[in-house]
Amino acid sequence: MRALTESEIRASFVNCSKGEAKRLPVPRDLAERRWPDLDFLGWRDLGAPDRAYLVVELDGAPTGVTLRSPNVRRSLTRTNVCSVCITAHAGSGVSLLTAPRAGAAGRDGNSVGTYLCADLACSLYVRGLLRPATVSRPDESLPLEEQIARTVTNLEAFLRQILA
Repeated sequence: MRALTESEIRASFVNCSKGEAKRLPVPRDLAERRWPDLDFLGWRDLGAPDRAYLVVELDGAPTGVTLRSPNVRRSLTRTNVCSVCITAHAGSGVSLLTAPRAGAAGRDGNSVGTYLCADLACSLYVRGLLRPATVSRPDESLPLEEQIARTVTNLEAFLRQILA
């Protein structure tokens, strides 16, 4: 992913108002991000842990979405799998994140959801740069490039649901 500026990030959001995009917290460490290792920019709102944000290059342009996670406690003994990067995590390492649909559908309350790594570090898990805390990521027969492509395809499919 190419490095994005704060103004590009704020302008990219498709499922919230311009005012909401202007007020949302953007990561302060944009200059230190490992952009070449990222397939998307994802972060949590430190002031509101149930809120998260994703920005993905979709059709050549950054596309941002706001997400929410229900306040549900998960069993720490259960293993869950991220729908995007296919990384297994114990307990709260995977979250159901929902996004209002873009446009009138979202204003009417329609939303879509998917299970994602709670820390939104899918790109780093796929590349082996980060390991899940308690569950090891299984070895895959797919080459790394195909694992990355699968992650991007899964995430793009989720975004297209939001845009539909």
